[in-house]
Amino acid sequence: MTARFRMSGLDALSYYLGIEVRQGKDELTLGQSAYASKLLERSGMAECKPCVTLMEERLKLTKASTAAKVNATFYWSIVGGLSYLVHTRSNIAFAVGYVSRFMGDPREDH
Repeated sequence: MTARFRMSGLDALSYYLGIEVRQGKDELTLGQSAYASKLLERSGMAECKPCVTLMEERLKLTKASTAAKVNATFYWSIVGGLSYLVHTRSNIAFAVGYVSRFMGDPREDH
């Protein structure tokens, strides 16, 4: 490619669009730990303890809730951030998809 295009700084890729890239001799590892930490801070959950279960089992959410409304822009921002995190954390895809169903009218869960 260098014969056809003018290029500079072609060191090994280490970070791209919020995705950390670690290159070993025989492997390539992608991660988003820094992005996930920033998302936790923004959502006010940085001090929460991690858990094994991503979502309460048999959780039933409904759009016909009587709970108080939350800031829709903030909710969309957090769910959008979680959607981007799914690129390297496919295990959260179901939970993110479930909460994204409420993007039209998010309600606060009490």
